[in-house]
Amino acid sequence: MKLDKQRALLGCLLVLLAWNAPATAWEGTVTRVLDGDSLRVRQGGELVTVRLYGIDCPEYGQPQWRKAKVAAGDMIQGKKVGVTPVDTDRYGRVVALVDYRGRQINGELVRRGMAWVYPHYCKAQPLCRTLEELEQQARDQRLGIWKERSPVPPWVWKHGKQ
Repeated sequence: MKLDKQRALLGCLLVLLAWNAPATAWEGTVTRVLDGDSLRVRQGGELVTVRLYGIDCPEYGQPQWRKAKVAAGDMIQGKKVGVTPVDTDRYGRVVALVDYRGRQINGELVRRGMAWVYPHYCKAQPLCRTLEELEQQARDQRLGIWKERSPVPPWVWKHGKQ
């Protein structure tokens, strides 16, 4: 029952964000999951690189990075998804909320313990508060990345590698 309420809330938030989004929502087919939080989506004849809004999955080489990529792939690889652009990042990627059959993939990855909420970029409320609640539940249940003794967020891990 609790999961159904979470999904309903995430769905409502997706609709609200789409209504206020600066760009028009669109549909496309996921042709490739690049990592847990980045994918390629075919929109008509164009391939668009999409970065999932508000979350950060483990980077290549971090514990659980492959599981995060596989989890995202299992949910959306080859599927027709809805893309609600929120922004464009410095690499030219569309930063967006992605949904498949009423499930918001951004939130689903957090719920499964496959992603952190990215506090520096997750600003849209109440969506980010909901994502933070999902993250806390995943932490409490020790799911995915939260099975690790001291998981290091990707934005910290990247700086340590340089």
